[in-house]
Amino acid sequence: MAKKHKPNNVLPGFNLSLGYTLLYLSLIVLIPLSAAFFKTTELSFAEFWHTVTTPRVVASYKLTFGASLFAAVINAIFGLLTAWVLTRYTFPGKKLVDALVDLPFALPTAVAGIALTAVYSTNGWIGSLLEPLGVKVAFTPLGVVVALTFIGLPFVVRTVQPVLEDLEAETEEAAASLGANRWQTFSRVILPALWPALLTGFALAFARAIGEYGSVIFIAGNMPMVSEITPLIIITKLEQYDYTGATAVAVVMLIISFLLLFAINGLQWWSSRRNSASRGT
Repeated sequence: MAKKHKPNNVLPGFNLSLGYTLLYLSLIVLIPLSAAFFKTTELSFAEFWHTVTTPRVVASYKLTFGASLFAAVINAIFGLLTAWVLTRYTFPGKKLVDALVDLPFALPTAVAGIALTAVYSTNGWIGSLLEPLGVKVAFTPLGVVVALTFIGLPFVVRTVQPVLEDLEAETEEAAASLGANRWQTFSRVILPALWPALLTGFALAFARAIGEYGSVIFIAGNMPMVSEITPLIIITKLEQYDYTGATAVAVVMLIISFLLLFAINGLQWWSSRRNSASRGT
């Protein structure tokens, strides 16, 4: 009877590796997040509910999550288009464009906010062109969407781009040879292969936008009930030494963010299983 050999891992010791992983995640993620929940226990439920449901805070929830979702959708569309151009075409300055995609990663958020405000203000390069059309970007909720779109684009491009590079052009040629038009090739051949990566990029851009602070406060105007984001309310409460109020609002953001990301990951898992089943049949 042949003796079965266990596969040799480059880093042996599953129990030790798992222990270090759980310890690291606990110190970096779980314990700090748990501290926020424990801090809110200093409030009664009535006090907690009053803190997180004041009209000013609710308006900030709507702006933060609504603008983040809208910016993530924009990035999913144009991030896919950008990744397609970078992988499917050769043109002068391609490496420069590819490097510019990562600029929001390297640029300090405060610098990004100041630059966007200067460009989109009423006397800026783009803002001065939009003002005669009745479109005002800086110091409005639209400015928040612009800032969140700016910082979230690389997440979509860098998650979709490797999948596009692995997707050979011969697949598209085979679909065309079988009589598929361009839309059928994209919707039935390309998009199903890209869908998990596109959802991942969307989720990353959405999660990044929810917690964004530095680039938004300069272009938003920070007007209560109009263009004030939830992270700014948390910072304001901390500056007023209202630590329990700040953690209460942070806990609500954490719960909503977790539920939304859980739903997105569930959709990604479902689509991956569906694609695997369709390929199996």
